[in-house]
Amino acid sequence: MSTYSTKDIEKLKQIITEGSHVLDEVETLKEGLRDTVKSIGEELGIKPSVLNKAISIAHKRNFHEHRDAFDEVESILQATGRSDE
Repeated sequence: MSTYSTKDIEKLKQIITEGSHVLDEVETLKEGLRDTVKSIGEELGIKPSVLNKAISIAHKRNFHEHRDAFDEVESILQATGRSDE
């Protein structure tokens, strides 16, 4: 087990306290977003999971990855006669 100086212990206490506060804030913000997504989804007739997916893709800016995966799924379904087209 490591031995920490008094100064190190104070730094550790500070980062743990600050980190805990940040995580509390993140949790509160996520809850607020979840409520907002649910409300907007109900208003517009869109499933919250679809809105959350759109938010995530927009945030990560990785639409091309999802498009590629969907194109592959579409190709498989067409090849097996399982697509609606």
